[in-house]
Amino acid sequence: MDAHFQRSYVNYCSRCGSEVELRIPEGDNRPRHCCPDCGTIHYQNPRIIAGCVPEWEDRILLCRRAIKPRHGYWTLPAGYMENGESVEEAARRETWEEARARVEIGPLLAMYSVPHIAQVYTLFRAALRDLNFEPGSESLEVRLFKEDEIPWNELAFPVIEVTLRGYFKDRQQVQIGTLEPMRTRR
Repeated sequence: MDAHFQRSYVNYCSRCGSEVELRIPEGDNRPRHCCPDCGTIHYQNPRIIAGCVPEWEDRILLCRRAIKPRHGYWTLPAGYMENGESVEEAARRETWEEARARVEIGPLLAMYSVPHIAQVYTLFRAALRDLNFEPGSESLEVRLFKEDEIPWNELAFPVIEVTLRGYFKDRQQVQIGTLEPMRTRR
């Protein structure tokens, strides 16, 4: 990771308020934000994005974004994991916040590292518990799509397209009996 990328995150020490400097601390091998006054080292770590592919029969739930970046584009319900929660809990919470949908989180579907923006995506298969869903504050619209209805040219992020293509490929294998299908609750 280059120093310019790291420098944009921490300017002042959260312990004493002094301006930090970017340097390699003794015993370390990477540049860190270090406070020259109190000695605090401010470590920066990737952000974890947790989400899911909510399934109902042969359809999946997508959300049209009401926020930047990519306002108006479609995505899976996903967002930043909070301290004190598991990735499964974060995926469930994000699905509720973005689509007001209740889901049963299933197996891990995909994990992607996106180092240039310091993010790690964890995306699960999930079963919608019912058809009671509506846009949350971060969504303009939420809707169920069959595979041939996915707005491929209107997906918000490359990682979402890769996830969906892998999901549908796996689902074809389920139909020929090589993977265990998710059960949809009714």
